Amino acid sequence: MKTKPYLLRKLLTAALAVGCLSGLRPHATAQPAAPSLPDGMTRVTSVEGITEYQLKNGLRVLLFPDVSKPTVTVNITYMVGSRHEGYGESGMAHLLEHMVFKGSTRHKNIPQELTEHGSWPNGTTWFDRTNYFETFSATDENLRWALDLEADRMVNSFIDKKDLDTEFSVVRNEFEMGENSPQSVLMDRVLSSAYLWHNYGKSTIGSREDIERVPIESLKAFYKRFYQPDNAILLVAGKFDEAKTLAMISELYGPIPKPDRVLSKTYTVEPVQDGERAVTLRRVGDTQGIAVAYHTPAGAHPDYAPMDVLMDVLTNEPSGRLYKALIENKKAATQWGWTPALYDPGFAYFYTELRKEQSLDSARAIMLGTLDEMAQKTATAEEVERAKTKLLSRIDMLFKQVDRVGLNLSEYMAAGDWRLLFLYRDALRKVTPADVQRVAQAYLKPSNRTVGTFIPDQKPDRATISATPDVLALVNGYKGEAMVAAGEAFDPSPANIDARTKRGKEANGLTYGLLQKSTRGNSVHMRIRLRMGDAQSLMNQSTAASFAASMLERGTKTRSYQQIRDGLEKLKAEVYVYGYGQSAIVSVETQKENLPAVLAIVTDYLRNPTFPDAEFKKLKEERLAEIESQKQEPQSIAQNQIRRRLSPYPKGHPFYLETFDEEIDNIKKLTLDDVKAFYKNFYGGQQAVVSVVGAFDEAAVMKTIKGLSNWKAPRPYSRVPYQLFTDVKPGTEAMQTDDKANAALSAGLKFPMRDDHPDYAALYMANYILGDGFLNSRLATRIRQKEGVSYGVGSYLYADDNDAVGTFGSYAIYNPENSDRLEASYKDEIDKLVRDGVTADELKTAKAAVLQNKQVERSQDGLLADTWAQYLTKAEGRSFAYDAELEKRIAALTPEQVNTAVKKYIDYNKLVIVKAGDFAKAKKAVVDKPAAPAAEQGSGKKE
Repeated sequence: MKTKPYLLRKLLTAALAVGCLSGLRPHATAQPAAPSLPDGMTRVTSVEGITEYQLKNGLRVLLFPDVSKPTVTVNITYMVGSRHEGYGESGMAHLLEHMVFKGSTRHKNIPQELTEHGSWPNGTTWFDRTNYFETFSATDENLRWALDLEADRMVNSFIDKKDLDTEFSVVRNEFEMGENSPQSVLMDRVLSSAYLWHNYGKSTIGSREDIERVPIESLKAFYKRFYQPDNAILLVAGKFDEAKTLAMISELYGPIPKPDRVLSKTYTVEPVQDGERAVTLRRVGDTQGIAVAYHTPAGAHPDYAPMDVLMDVLTNEPSGRLYKALIENKKAATQWGWTPALYDPGFAYFYTELRKEQSLDSARAIMLGTLDEMAQKTATAEEVERAKTKLLSRIDMLFKQVDRVGLNLSEYMAAGDWRLLFLYRDALRKVTPADVQRVAQAYLKPSNRTVGTFIPDQKPDRATISATPDVLALVNGYKGEAMVAAGEAFDPSPANIDARTKRGKEANGLTYGLLQKSTRGNSVHMRIRLRMGDAQSLMNQSTAASFAASMLERGTKTRSYQQIRDGLEKLKAEVYVYGYGQSAIVSVETQKENLPAVLAIVTDYLRNPTFPDAEFKKLKEERLAEIESQKQEPQSIAQNQIRRRLSPYPKGHPFYLETFDEEIDNIKKLTLDDVKAFYKNFYGGQQAVVSVVGAFDEAAVMKTIKGLSNWKAPRPYSRVPYQLFTDVKPGTEAMQTDDKANAALSAGLKFPMRDDHPDYAALYMANYILGDGFLNSRLATRIRQKEGVSYGVGSYLYADDNDAVGTFGSYAIYNPENSDRLEASYKDEIDKLVRDGVTADELKTAKAAVLQNKQVERSQDGLLADTWAQYLTKAEGRSFAYDAELEKRIAALTPEQVNTAVKKYIDYNKLVIVKAGDFAKAKKAVVDKPAAPAAEQGSGKKE
């Protein structure tokens, strides 16, 4: 359960995936006849395949049918977020999100049910709303379960004091995660300074004190006030029978009475800002940052669309004005910005990150100067068109996955009405350079911003923010466009996947797998995996290999970086290139009619890169800033160190894992000639792998494959095997990270095992029961649910598909003051698993969940393409028959087989444990506390 404003990268991604999504959509077939309605239900409207109904108790219902994938998403959105919280209630909406997972009258163990049904669930809270969702295999039983779950916990959640006593510390742990990130804290400080009265200035996670002290009576009252049918919108998206679903909804939700209380609208209006405001943050870190925020209109306001275009004109990489002024001129390492679509007038937020060697004063002056100049220097037609193409392309891609549409509609529901998504898209198409200049002049004013310094102004020029318009008037009678064409009802069974996939091999060793299927919006996923070098030739080449892959798209003999990016945006394509180990991988997502043109661009930068010096220098700065930002982050430190401890390859080996300082040093030493030489020596199509899943023209794909088959690298490819190190010393290592509220633990051990080993299925299920299930695993139930020690805790199992190298590992995030408690509970659960094993009921439930979950995974085209790209690398060949066999073995497992495997491979005393955090500060805090009674004191385990 994540809180959006608290992980900046995720928050920015969410903003781009929701507030900035728009695009043209292909025409669809005629809509089917509307189903007959149950008594007490009325049909409200239908827009582009989404139909709204309403029950007498006020519940609004949205149905979005799509038969192309055998999954269903149920999402319920409550119009309550941090905007609705009163004095002393900060964080209550988010805390309540956690509490409703604790059980209800008919669903007493919700985490277990979510696991049993193989669902992909979560809940999120933000300024204007809270939502819960589950994606699962499309069966009537699963759908009825999910609908009943949300109906029951709408009004019958327990909200008990005993659950609050443990869950508040889990939420506090999540709060501390945000406190570890200076970028996240800086955003909180800037917004709290920008808003004097409105709750958008308060972080959704709330204050630590309110989280810890909230009375259960207040939480219950908050729940009963807002969790009601007249304050909720239920959405069902995916493969389902509409008539049956409406009948289920009527049966399950209709009896819930409409409450007597009347929800009053929030009425706080933020006053016009009357001067530049300042905030300074001083915390431990290795990078510097500058943030600037401006007040802007609500998401329903006509100015929102041109404001979103303005954001892209300023921050687009590599054409954005801030990008050019800061990054190209080497004044900063990274920059980005976003403007969320909120119910009330919101904000535009810009951020730039600098390395220690770069000047804050210089970057601040350039950043503010560029923003100020935007009001005087009109955006060009090219800039505006590029931004619109990008934003419209993203909404086009959004509508090809109904589960994504369903979840993202929550944001527009919260902004006033789900149909705002379509109005926003339509408004984007009409944005002109004049519109962009107008909003820049209206809102990018010095008196309307919050930044790091104060400047007196005798004649203040203040921005007046328009009120939120009448949303019902805006959407009244709106019909929208034609539905996106739906795909086929694809059977994701291993046998069908194998039968539908055409596999082949070229003379140079290139192998391919082509799975043609009719998909929603003619979407297609493709992976090109180049394999290169051997153990000797790749010695000391890791940094050059990584940079060579990333530099491919930065320019060719016929295209600049900007032209490549523009071309892919116009083709509505998402293309990524990355390199690791012995591979360079190109990931492509687009649609059938655009795939040939996309492949022309991809083939161009694979075969004809020019490695521009200016782009190389910018990439080095980006990488250095990224690594430096991890140097004092507990999770990054612990993960890096555990991997180094478990796999101590010699320095220079292709699989050697560098320390952060070694990475920085190697990047600084890397030259452009090193990168060019690596490309010249190692890049070629021999032994490459190509996988394609979705709607595509086979001739176009084969043309690309033939082109790759004629491309040969001077250095041959020979797979470097993974090594099992037998002399790894177990034990616990504590790494001090100053001034970090959160700590991280990583644990692991290795053993000889491939993923086709006779014991693999048994150990796989043991790990699932221990820590890989959702909130119902043993570790999560004990350490998170019951004791409230960790927000995130779990375990994992990996066995290689070529070499006998298996890994069992665990992770946890926690307050460093709880270190002894966490380790004691973790050890106890491992020891219990080894000593007592798993029960028959546990195994039965886990097997059902795993088998359903694997079917859900195979319904995702991107995951199918990734899996084929891996299976095709195996010398002896592999197909989805492996999956069928593994699932057959899982289904046949007995508790005795699982318990035997556990005893054979898992031993707490053989674990390597690495923990990172501010343990010195925690130790002092414990010393300063009054002594606890002897029976309550910790284990006293020595670090």
